[in-house]
Amino acid sequence: MEKIPRVANVRAVGETELLVRFQNGVEKVYDCCQVVARPQFQLLRSPAFFRAVKVDPGGYGISWSDDLDLSEYELWTNGRLSTGRW
Repeated sequence: MEKIPRVANVRAVGETELLVRFQNGVEKVYDCCQVVARPQFQLLRSPAFFRAVKVDPGGYGISWSDDLDLSEYELWTNGRLSTGRW
């Protein structure tokens, strides 16, 4: 089984995408369009709220609030390799 690296840094790029840097140096772009469609993620439609994303302690994911987060597994598995926009 592949070991999923922890998140080192994250920043919002555009209206729905996140640029995620993992501790192994790999950078991926995660498109939040798929999760924004879910009722619990509706707050991400607010640009200011979306840009307030931060890395969780230990790098086990990212979050916007205590109730709104994504795991490192989700970001790693469903993100696409970045073309170096960091």
